Amino acid sequence: MATSVKWTGKVVGGVLGMLTLGPIGAAVGLLLGHQFDEQTNDAEPDPRLGSSENLAAIGERFFRATFRVMGYLAKADGRISEREISAARGVMSELHLNPVQVRAAIDHFTAGKQRNFNPAEELTALRQACQGRPELLRVFLEIQVRAALSGNNLEGPVRELIARVAARLGISNLELAQIETVLRIRTGSFHQSYTRNNNGGGVEQLEQAYKVLETTAAASKAEIVKAYRRQLSRHHPDKLKANGLPDSMIEHAKQRTQQIIEAYELIRERRGI
Repeated sequence: MATSVKWTGKVVGGVLGMLTLGPIGAAVGLLLGHQFDEQTNDAEPDPRLGSSENLAAIGERFFRATFRVMGYLAKADGRISEREISAARGVMSELHLNPVQVRAAIDHFTAGKQRNFNPAEELTALRQACQGRPELLRVFLEIQVRAALSGNNLEGPVRELIARVAARLGISNLELAQIETVLRIRTGSFHQSYTRNNNGGGVEQLEQAYKVLETTAAASKAEIVKAYRRQLSRHHPDKLKANGLPDSMIEHAKQRTQQIIEAYELIRERRGI
């Protein structure tokens, strides 16, 4: 069963590395450490820690569901394109799965695209396994949205099916929209533009920064700071780890936090916070 835990670490931990737009630079690394110390010391770990057996079961279910649902979504329009196959293999590659794990992932992907696959049953089992760990379900959904964006840009019936997946996991349409927005920003020009022209950014980058913090330009300075701290607390690596996040996902969480800090720094410079 220990192998399953390692697989979950690769799936869940690798996704943040997959979604990030580049390595953390020395300056950003220092800023991360500083912001963690200054802004998230109040993030208390959740005492609900499962046994190794429970974590192994979660790992096995997470890995299975990830690629089965991915296969199901890839065949949303009745066929799987070369681009969708490439997107799935891209996920496996970015997660650095070994040959045995890749074979298992392909088998699950193949099972998910079969006519007799029951997505509702699979997702219900996943939700039960991750009970009390909503952050893991969110990461699961991020993986599916990321693969769908790469596969066909979320066009056609897959968009509706993604919404059904989110609903089955207890994730609202609003949160799903926010996930899609952040993933699209990550694959866009925000990161490169800000780090290359660190002079306050353009209008488009500023709008994207507000979306990353889940706030608006109409918010007051105090509200901006509150939104920033809320996002840091939500994605704080120590807090996520205390809620069952595998060690290998910590770097993934730092990458997500990097985006939050960069967004805040851009807004802070423009707003004089």
